[in-house]
Amino acid sequence: MNVQRFLHTIDGISTWIGKAASWLIIALMTVVCVEVFKRYILNAPTAWIFDLDNMLYGTLFMLAGAYTLAQNAHVRGDFLYSSMRPRTQASLDIVLYTVFFVPGIAALIYAGYDYAADSWRIAEHSTVTAEGPPVYHFKTVIPIAGALVMLQGIAEMVRCVVCLKTGEWPSRLKDVAEIDVVEEQLAHSEYVDEEARKVAIERAQDIEESARQRGMGGDVQR
Repeated sequence: MNVQRFLHTIDGISTWIGKAASWLIIALMTVVCVEVFKRYILNAPTAWIFDLDNMLYGTLFMLAGAYTLAQNAHVRGDFLYSSMRPRTQASLDIVLYTVFFVPGIAALIYAGYDYAADSWRIAEHSTVTAEGPPVYHFKTVIPIAGALVMLQGIAEMVRCVVCLKTGEWPSRLKDVAEIDVVEEQLAHSEYVDEEARKVAIERAQDIEESARQRGMGGDVQR
C-alpha cells in the first residue's frame, strides 16, 4: 500500500464516521421538538430529556473530531501560517503534533478508558435529573473518539513527512466544498446565462485554490 492510499484510507474512515454521526443532529432536533411540544402544549415535560440532549450532542461533537481534522477544518491561528512555504508549514505542524497533539490525545484515550470502565462497573446513571438515564455507553464514546482522532493525527503527521520530502502537501479526499455547491446551484438557475455561470465558477475555483495553497492540500475524487 503506497503512502497516498494509506492517507486516503484513513481519511475515508474519518469521513464515513463523521458523516454517520452527523445523523444524530436529526435525532437531537426531533427530541428537542417533541419535548417542546410536550412541555408547553401538553404541560407534560420529560425529566430525562436534558440528559439525552447532552448525550446526543456530545456524541456528535466527539465523533466529528477526526472528520474535522481530515478536512483540515479545526480552528487554526493562521496569521503567519498562511504565508509560510509548505515545508515550513509541515515543519511547524509536525513539531506541534509531536509535542502537544500525541501526548494530549494519548492522555485522553487513557483517561477516557478508565472513565468509561468505571462507569460500566458501577452501571452509572446520570445524577443531573431524578431517575437519570444510564451514561456508561455515552462515556465509552470518549476513548473511541480519542482513538479515531489519534488515527487521523498519525495520517496528518505522515502528510507532514511527505511534504518535507516533496515540498508539496499530499492530496486529501474530496468532500462537499463551496465549488460543488456553486456549480449545483448555477446549473439549475433560470436567471444566469452561460457566460455569467462560467465567471462565477472560476471565481469559486480561485477561492478554493487559494485555500488549498494555505496548506489544505489538493482534493481528489473518491
